[in-house]
This record gives sequence, structure tokens and C-alpha cells, in this order.
Amino acid sequence: MTRAWSTVATDEERYRPLYARVLGLRFVNPGGVLCFLFFEGAVALAVLLALAELVSWWAVLVLPIAVAAMVKLNDVVAEMVVRTAAQVPEQERDRFRRQMEPVVGRARVPTSARELPGGAASSRVLPGGVTADSRGVRYHHPQRATFDRPNER
Repeated sequence: MTRAWSTVATDEERYRPLYARVLGLRFVNPGGVLCFLFFEGAVALAVLLALAELVSWWAVLVLPIAVAAMVKLNDVVAEMVVRTAAQVPEQERDRFRRQMEPVVGRARVPTSARELPGGAASSRVLPGGVTADSRGVRYHHPQRATFDRPNER
């Protein structure tokens, strides 16, 4: 018997790891390695902490149970998210998709804004072949290696 919201098919249920079947996970579908890390990894960590006398030996029982509770809580939250998303009307989903699409195009720029401040006629050539605009800002010359400051020669 599967539930209406289950994401795992009935045929695949028997091939799922024991950890996922015992917890009754429906939306979180961890693989074998992840289930091994969830259970045996939690037990090994608890044993190491107990051997180092950082926690009592009760942690060997409590830590795997706490990890299992967190995994089950994650499954319950995932179920709520899926159910909530299913209740959103199709019109809202389309509007959201339109908002998330990147906009590609060209912005219109007025002709008065295309000219640089000072215009092309106000640029001048200083001694040494350095070009400067009306504000005195020097531009890089192809034959010179550095940018000059306005007051330098």
C-alpha cells in the first residue's frame, strides 16, 4: 500500500535500504551509502565520543535516534513543501516562471546621453603625445607604459 503523495513506486520499495523503509521515508530517498552513514556513522561517532569520555555511553543509543528523527523531520518538511506547491494555481506558477526568466534586449539611450562629458572636440593632445580631456584627465598612450597623473610631465 502506497500513499497518494509517495514519490517511490511500489516495485522499488523492496529495493530501498532498510533504514529508509523503517523510517517510512516518502520524499527523502537516501541511497545505501547515505543510509550507512546515517546509522552506522552515528553509532561509530557515538562510540568514539564515549571512548574519549566526552559523553556518556547513553549517547551510543541516543545519537542514532536523534539522527533518525532529523531525517524523518526532513521528510515531513519535504512533504509539506510538495503539498503546498501543488496547491498553487497554474496561473501563479506561470507568472512565477515569467518573472524568473532572464530578460534579454537593448535599452534605448537618448542621443544626448551618447556623447561623453566634454565631447570629442574638447579632447586635446598634450606634449609627448598624451591625450587629455577638458578636465585634464590623461589617457593611456599606446607607446607609453603607464597612466599619467594630470599634473605630471
